[in-house]
Amino acid sequence: MAMTRQIHKNDCIIMNTLEELVPQEHLVRKLDNCIDFRFIEELVKDLYSVAGRPSIPPVVLFKLILINIIFGINSMRRTCEECKVNLAYRWYLGLSIYDDIPNYSTWSQNYIRRYKDSDVFNQIFDTILNQAIEYGFVDMETVFGDGTHQKANANKNKYKDVEVEIVKKVYEEEMLKEINEDRIKHGKKPLENIEKTEIMYDEETGEIKENINTKHIKKSITDTESGCFHKGEKEKCFAYTHQTFCDKNGFVLASITTPGNVHDSVAFFKVYKVLNSKFKDRIKNVCLDAGYINPVICREIILTGHIPLMPYKRPMTGKGFFKKYEYAYDEYYDCYVCPNNEVLSYSTTDKKGYKQYKSDPEKCKNCPLRGQCTKSKNYQKVMTRHIWEEYKEQANENRYTKLWKDNYPLRKETIERVFGDCKEQHGLRYTRVRGLLKNEQNATMIFACHNLKKMANWRWKQAPNIDLNKTIIQRIIPFLKFIKQKAVYSN
Repeated sequence: MAMTRQIHKNDCIIMNTLEELVPQEHLVRKLDNCIDFRFIEELVKDLYSVAGRPSIPPVVLFKLILINIIFGINSMRRTCEECKVNLAYRWYLGLSIYDDIPNYSTWSQNYIRRYKDSDVFNQIFDTILNQAIEYGFVDMETVFGDGTHQKANANKNKYKDVEVEIVKKVYEEEMLKEINEDRIKHGKKPLENIEKTEIMYDEETGEIKENINTKHIKKSITDTESGCFHKGEKEKCFAYTHQTFCDKNGFVLASITTPGNVHDSVAFFKVYKVLNSKFKDRIKNVCLDAGYINPVICREIILTGHIPLMPYKRPMTGKGFFKKYEYAYDEYYDCYVCPNNEVLSYSTTDKKGYKQYKSDPEKCKNCPLRGQCTKSKNYQKVMTRHIWEEYKEQANENRYTKLWKDNYPLRKETIERVFGDCKEQHGLRYTRVRGLLKNEQNATMIFACHNLKKMANWRWKQAPNIDLNKTIIQRIIPFLKFIKQKAVYSN
C-alpha cells in the first residue's frame, strides 16, 4: 500500500451544534443528567445586588469549579483556558462557541466579595448528597470513618516554636464529674479541674519539665493555620487533616477540616456531631480503625445508640512482659489479680480519668514472675483502668460477631477508596489555598464532586437520558436558521 501524505484540513466549515458535537457518553452529559444546578441561583441570590450591570451567572462560576475538580485540572487559570477550546466543557457551562469564557480572576473576586463567608459550599454538598439519597444510592446502615491529611501550601522549613494553651476537650466537664464521683466513692478529695500538662525536655539543662495548661508546637510562617503533621514513616510536613464519614457505597456523608497536628481521636467528636445532626436515626453501625480505640470514643458511639465496629489493637507492652489482658479485673471487688494470683488494690483516680491499682511491694519483692511484671525500683506494679473502660470492652466484644466480620473488612473498599480517588483524581493530595476556612471549603467541594461523579455514573447506567427525536430537531433548527440568514443576505 502506498504511503499517503497528511493534508491539513483546517478551513472546513462545521454545520453542527454543540449538542451534536459532544459525544453522548461524555461525562458532562452524565453530570447534567443527574442534577439541575439551577438550585444554586436560589442559594446565592441574597449575595447579589438588585442594581448594577449584569453579573456572570453564578451557575457558570460554580460549574467552572466542578470542571476544575472533577477533571483534575487543579488550576482555575488552566480550567478557563481549557473551556475556551473544549466543546464539552462549553456545553456543560451552557455557553455557545461565540460566548466568552469568564476570566480566571472572576472566580477569585466573586469568592472574596460574596462566597467566602457564606454557607453555599456546604449547601451544595448537602443538595448533591440528598439527590443521591433520593435516587436510592446511599446505604447508611453502616458508616465508615477515618481521617486523611492534605499537604499545606507551606514550606516545611519555615516555622517558629510557639507556646500555646492546650484546648479544652468537649468531654472534659462530663469526665471530671464522673472522676469526682469515683473519688468521693473511695473516700478521696474531689478535683477542682482537669489540669492539662505536657512533658518537655530542656536541651540546655538536661532537665525534664512539666508545663501545665500549655504546650510547645511548630507554627508555620507561610500558613499559620496549618499544623505540623508527622506519622510513622511519612514525611514531616505542614498539613490539614480531613475527618470524613462515608456510607457502604462510598458516598461521603460528612467531613470537617482541622490542622494537621490534631489527632484523629480528638477531631472525631466534631465530625461525629455533624453526622448525627443529619442522619442519626438512619445509622446503626459505626466502623473506625485502630486510631480511634479509646474509652471516650467508644462511650460516645454507644450512648448515641450506635454499634462501634473496631479492630484489635495490639498492646504497647514491652517484649517479655505480661500483657494487660493477663491481669484479671474483678468488677465486684474493684481490683486486679496478677498472674501469680496476688491482688492489686485500688489506690486513686487521677485527673486524666484513670483509676490506679497497686500491688503490695513486700509480696512482689520475692515474686518469681517479677521480671515479667515490672522493673519498678520499689517492687510495686501499677495498673490503670479508665472510668469508662467498660465501653471499650463492649466495643472489643463486637469483634467476635458476624456483624463485625461482614462490615469491618469493607473499610478498604469504602473510606480508603474515597481518599484514594480524591487524592489521585480530584486534588486532595496537595492544597493550593491557605487558611483553615478556605481549605475546609475546598475539601467540601472535592467531596461534593466525588459524590456527584459517582451519582452521575450510577444514574446513567440506570436510565441514560438520550432523546433521539430531540437530537434530530436540534440538528435541523440551526440549519434552517442558517438557510434563512443566507436568504436575507442574498436579498
